[in-house]
Amino acid sequence: MTQLQRLVITPTQREKQQIFLTDSQQHYLVKVLRLTKGNRFIAMDGEGSWWLSELAENLTQATIIESIDRQTELPLAVTLIVAMPKGNGLEQIISGATELGVTSIIPVKSDRTLLNPSPQKVQRWRRIAQESAEQSERQIVPTIHDPLDFTTSLKQQASQDYNTVKSLGCDRYICIARGDIPHLLNSLTTSELLQNTNRTTNYPPNSIIIATGPEGGWTPSEIAQAQAAEFQPVTLGKRILRSITAPIVALSIISSILEAKISQNI
Repeated sequence: MTQLQRLVITPTQREKQQIFLTDSQQHYLVKVLRLTKGNRFIAMDGEGSWWLSELAENLTQATIIESIDRQTELPLAVTLIVAMPKGNGLEQIISGATELGVTSIIPVKSDRTLLNPSPQKVQRWRRIAQESAEQSERQIVPTIHDPLDFTTSLKQQASQDYNTVKSLGCDRYICIARGDIPHLLNSLTTSELLQNTNRTTNYPPNSIIIATGPEGGWTPSEIAQAQAAEFQPVTLGKRILRSITAPIVALSIISSILEAKISQNI
């Protein structure tokens, strides 16, 4: 079953045991993958459900054979606040972050951000997240938020924390290149939140918010704002990482800690 193609569908495409394929999905399955009547694939709603599905004779529909019970998600929701790099850097970040298990990505305009993306660019980012979720066998498709300025993103997180996250548990970190500050790995291994996180009992899950900066790093004012919003400054090591590299390193550390926790049944 691991060799079967994954395909994200919307709720409106599913009616009981039938899936109505879009034109682009039909083209991909039939013209690109060369699937024919009776060939199977895995349909996923991007919100946690998978179904083993079989292509119908008319090739425009598929029949759900059975639901698939498999857990591929991290036991804790991970939000990445990322200062948008120049060029197509964010596309690389979204692809890698999705593979590493991120739950949502908030692109932000920092004091040193040059990118001003169009709505079409944001839609492309969302397509990349969907394609990466299919490829990496995610159960969910990460939410790619509309870009915000950094200050607004902090206020938004504070508002959400007041209403919901405080009762669930949330660790917040901001990655800084220089300074005598703890490493993210050390902060995670000593986190009370992670010690008390269990995939089978935490629902909705506890969460981590991690912020990574632009080329040149966060400004002192931005760091102060983050600390006022209860973000803990952390480092990713002694070397200076590119703005494209830093979020992948941070999420790799988070994912590794959580995957190890699950495998050891801590």
